[in-house]
Amino acid sequence: MREGTVVREAGMADLESMVELLAGLFSLEADFAANPRTQRRGLSLMLRPSPDRVVLVAEEHGEAVGMATAQLVISTAEGGPSALVEDVVVDPAHRGQGLGRALLAGLESWAAMRGATRMQLLCDRDNAPALDFYAACGWSPTQLVCIRRAGLTGGNRP
Repeated sequence: MREGTVVREAGMADLESMVELLAGLFSLEADFAANPRTQRRGLSLMLRPSPDRVVLVAEEHGEAVGMATAQLVISTAEGGPSALVEDVVVDPAHRGQGLGRALLAGLESWAAMRGATRMQLLCDRDNAPALDFYAACGWSPTQLVCIRRAGLTGGNRP
């Protein structure tokens, strides 16, 4: 990481920068679309104080240029907490400087302090650079396939 860059917990002051980062991420993913209003609502929920979730940003000279989120779930396979990682993204102009690795390391520390024994994430199968990045960070694919059921009415709340 460059001098002047830090990884820290995000706050509401980072909201608009994170919405922009998510727009870039969702432009790469086939299953999701950028919707600033929706992402702002989701991030606002993630930023509410809770020991079971965290939002980290990589800040360079006062600007959030990367972010990652995680939430704890209970894994019956692990018999305890597991961390579900989402939204790992670094602004393209700041990639290759170790920010993504630092964000993942921050999430790993956060998860380990909460007793998590595993971290997992979803990645678009056609995003070769991201898959290569995760492999270089020690992540490995599984035999599991993600399936979903969208359109539940609970997601349409204001």
